[in-house]
Amino acid sequence: MAYSTGARINTPINAYNAYNALNNVNQQLSVRQLRLSTGKRINSVADDPSGYTIAKQMESRAGVLGAAVNNIGDAKNMMDTAEQALQTVRDLFTTIQEKVAAANDPVSDKTALSNDVNQLTTEINDVITQTDFNGTSLFNVANFSQKFQVGATLADSIDVTYSASFASIAAQSSVNVSTLDVSAQVNTVVTALQTMGSLISRMDAKEQNLNVAITNTQAAESRIMDADIAQEQLESTKLQILQQTAVTQLAQANTGNQVFLKLFQ
Repeated sequence: MAYSTGARINTPINAYNAYNALNNVNQQLSVRQLRLSTGKRINSVADDPSGYTIAKQMESRAGVLGAAVNNIGDAKNMMDTAEQALQTVRDLFTTIQEKVAAANDPVSDKTALSNDVNQLTTEINDVITQTDFNGTSLFNVANFSQKFQVGATLADSIDVTYSASFASIAAQSSVNVSTLDVSAQVNTVVTALQTMGSLISRMDAKEQNLNVAITNTQAAESRIMDADIAQEQLESTKLQILQQTAVTQLAQANTGNQVFLKLFQ
């Protein structure tokens, strides 16, 4: 700040100092008022270049993690679809085993039982060939395998893989229905169900961890980007007072040099 005795009236240094102080207060007050209006501490890159960069990186990460949560939701829905279908198949195989057991009764109607088994087998084949999720067949392949990104990077992924190969069952007649053995197919279904149960448990844990990570990332971003409204209001009130005092001092500085007119009386 420049100093002056005030006797050099051609250049009112004191008035300039007051004017500069008023401009500085006005500039700071404008910043505070903008923060109060937007709720943001950083409204342009110039406000805090490094903070802006870090906050945007966190915002991007939170967005990617949010997409990963959606991926997990899709994966769980897909596996729920497959699980329900497999439970249906498991129940149908159980019914077939019951029919086979009944066929081993010498007085049973093996023709009727063989017809029932064939109908059940047809339904199993329909479930296997028709079950899909958003156009992706879940069983009509030898082995099902899909990769889902469940984290911030491509490396954070999980493979949904299970055996979807079922040995075909030949049409049964009253002669051979009593010897039908579907234990291998049942074991395939049970193994696939166990795999899905484990995968769904993993997905639940990952979803919970991702939601916590998203919340923490958003909180860190908020500390950088968002304004502390209480503090900004406090600073705004202080600056408004300083603005009034600066205007008063500028007015006094503009008239202060008039005291030297007495030298000419």
